[in-house]
Amino acid sequence: MATPAPTLAAPNAADRAATDMAAIVKDAALFALVTFGLCVPIVAFRTDLSQTSALDLVPRWGLVAILCGLVFVGRLAQRMILANRDARRALTPSPTQATEAVDATPNASQKLSSYALPAFLGVTLAFPLLAVLGTGGLGESRYWIDLGILILTYVMLGWGLNIVVGLAGLLDLGYVAFYAVGAYSYALLSTVFGLSFWICLPLAGLFAGLWGMVLGFPVLRLRGDYLAIVTLAFGEIIRLVLINWTDFSGGAAGISSIPRATFFGVPFTADEDGFAAKFGLDFSPMHRVIFLYYLILVLALITNGVTLRLRRLPIGRAWEALREDEIACRSLGINTTNTKLTAFALGAMFGGFAGSFFAVRQGFVSPESFNFLESAIILAIVVLGGMGSQIGVAVAAVAMVGGPEMLRNLGFLKAVFGDGFDPNEYRLLLFGLAMVIMMIWRPRGLISERAPSIVLKERKRISGSLVKEGHG
Repeated sequence: MATPAPTLAAPNAADRAATDMAAIVKDAALFALVTFGLCVPIVAFRTDLSQTSALDLVPRWGLVAILCGLVFVGRLAQRMILANRDARRALTPSPTQATEAVDATPNASQKLSSYALPAFLGVTLAFPLLAVLGTGGLGESRYWIDLGILILTYVMLGWGLNIVVGLAGLLDLGYVAFYAVGAYSYALLSTVFGLSFWICLPLAGLFAGLWGMVLGFPVLRLRGDYLAIVTLAFGEIIRLVLINWTDFSGGAAGISSIPRATFFGVPFTADEDGFAAKFGLDFSPMHRVIFLYYLILVLALITNGVTLRLRRLPIGRAWEALREDEIACRSLGINTTNTKLTAFALGAMFGGFAGSFFAVRQGFVSPESFNFLESAIILAIVVLGGMGSQIGVAVAAVAMVGGPEMLRNLGFLKAVFGDGFDPNEYRLLLFGLAMVIMMIWRPRGLISERAPSIVLKERKRISGSLVKEGHG
């Protein structure tokens, strides 16, 4: 009589959980070890100038241990959260295999996004008043209003680039070139020809849009990484031309003494023809700053309004068709050449408007203000906020521009890391870590749902998790 073949006992749930936990701990320990290797040459020692004018190496192994511990705990938490998510997904059937209709109704957090734009508008309108009340005076609020102007500038730049990247799906790494064209257009027209800001503003947008079309023609057949490389090269070419063409742009020294903007012909000066005298106010230099704040707010809202309007028009739907599938877009008879050129030109035009405002606010422009880092920040704002989402771009601009500034005021961390700890040295490191965590947690961006451009009966926001599956 033949003996039955031995059977292998299936591992129970406890054994699998123990094996998975061991793998998770091993992976977290590996991340901590890599962090230790990176921290030894960068963080472990600090150079201080001694009383004898010699450099002393001050060890900081405690800080290295804290960073390694944070990385270990963070990686451990991330792996455990992902393991729980995968376990839940394994018990839930895939929507593509479901035999009944898939519910694409957004959840509560996605419904709240419909109120985000009015709330954002209300906060921005009242921000100067809140800053004055919070600081106790008009002069004391200068820092916060300047920060608001900087954030709104990047909001406008993000909304302009969102046309190219978010709606048309064209990866543009040279957007700062149009920002520079707008700034130098106003600087040259105002200093050489004596034109006012209100005349130079539309001209700067037109010049930047023209350069957008010039960039669009050579890249009509490119897409993806090749398009990104060419646009990156275009941005660097513009910067190098501004540096080396000294007779035209002033070279690396830039252009200074740029005329300031006026309130429709009324200057912000202390004389009898100034803004304060005209309106019976006590003169304050903050009048010009508040005017610039509301000026960039109006420009940003115009950018947002035009983008939302164009998205509902045939050109906006052509952009989205081009983003989803260029081959299918061609098969439907859409002229992809005109579609791409309009996306580049309109996005560049809004970048030129923002550049003109930058020049009138600073009173000085130089090529160093328009390096690749600016393009990377603007593109990161669009991607982090959610490509195609207007309110997501605004929230991401607040986080990316205002976040590092808020990290300057982390003096309470000295009680944890010691009196020698300077938060300014680590603010970009902490901010970069926050961005990595954000992209892991929300890889589709802060606002991942998608509002259809045109609807048949009822308008519904489509969850971002269903877009790639063909439900949105």
